[in-house]
Amino acid sequence: MKQSEVKELSVAELQEELGKSRKAYADLKMAHAVSPLENPIQLRTVRKSIARLATELTKREQQ
Repeated sequence: MKQSEVKELSVAELQEELGKSRKAYADLKMAHAVSPLENPIQLRTVRKSIARLATELTKREQQ
């Protein structure tokens, strides 16, 4: 998810997407531990998406 997309979401949508992304990351990590993923770059992509969502949530809480 790109930063421009993240800025358009409401706080509730951000929290929902963050939960989904964290679950997806945990699932990918488990699948990668069992047998290597065909595209391990997915892990990095999802991790960065989680960081973007969490950063935007924190920024909005501070305002």
